[in-house]
Amino acid sequence: MSDNSLPEPQADQPFMMVSALEAGFLELRMRLFVSGSAPTESKMCPSLAFLLRHSATGDRVVFDLGIRRNLDTHPPAVQQLNAGRTVVIPQTVAESLERGGVDPATVKTVIVSHLHFDHVGDTSLFPAATFILGGEARDFLALHGYPADPESLCLQSAVPLDRTVFLDKEFTHIIGPFSRAYDYFGDGSMYIIDAPGHLPGHVNVLARTNATGSWIYLAGDTAHDVRILTGEREVAVALQPDGQVRCIHLDKEKAEEHIRRVRTLLDVRHMLVLLAHDDKWYEANKESGSFLPGIIPPVL
Repeated sequence: MSDNSLPEPQADQPFMMVSALEAGFLELRMRLFVSGSAPTESKMCPSLAFLLRHSATGDRVVFDLGIRRNLDTHPPAVQQLNAGRTVVIPQTVAESLERGGVDPATVKTVIVSHLHFDHVGDTSLFPAATFILGGEARDFLALHGYPADPESLCLQSAVPLDRTVFLDKEFTHIIGPFSRAYDYFGDGSMYIIDAPGHLPGHVNVLARTNATGSWIYLAGDTAHDVRILTGEREVAVALQPDGQVRCIHLDKEKAEEHIRRVRTLLDVRHMLVLLAHDDKWYEANKESGSFLPGIIPPVL
């Protein structure tokens, strides 16, 4: 594994101002995510999204789109999954942007961490945007999206293919513990990180949050609980009613390797690591000014 050192800032280093966005909540049954959880243990978690603004150009990037309001448009497998749990959307990503003074129709770039329903939102509300996913998502959509695969949890129409970029050869950088990274602006302000294991095409974002060396790592569904990230608990495997043993990560071995790499960032000074479903961070920060129109303060 590579070391976790990150590049020092350059003179007049550009950085990203990062704002959290409300994007809905869903009930997670913990036995499916965290080993050793009680059979009936569950908790309501946010599905966090983020707006990132480039300090030099003002260019805006949205990372993830949370949960769309019309849940009945999802594949039957998702509707069946949601029928037995609580999913609430007090505010969509588009509404969060509007209330923060940003018209979703003006957003030019949306990075989607992966294709699960609680991250892909409603792309039709972003008519001017180019959507960015990891390269493996292209074949996954074609072969394993609904309706091609009637049991799929992902819609083939989740993103507009004519406005979607699937990254692969762009992952030319090694940064910290990550061997496949894309320097999106070409100035060291924001990297898209190949984050294998959870679902094909899963990506994370690593961004500078000031000009002097603070960082944020937006980890998507790298893990669904901070205790897995810290190593206190392990990724769960669950016995399904059909007798199969399944994991929330499509490739558990690759997912655990990526978790280990992200874990090393916890020892990096001036670093904030955020999971998409981090309920504790949400509760501690929902009134703190970290949500648009405010920004998440750099870790000093």
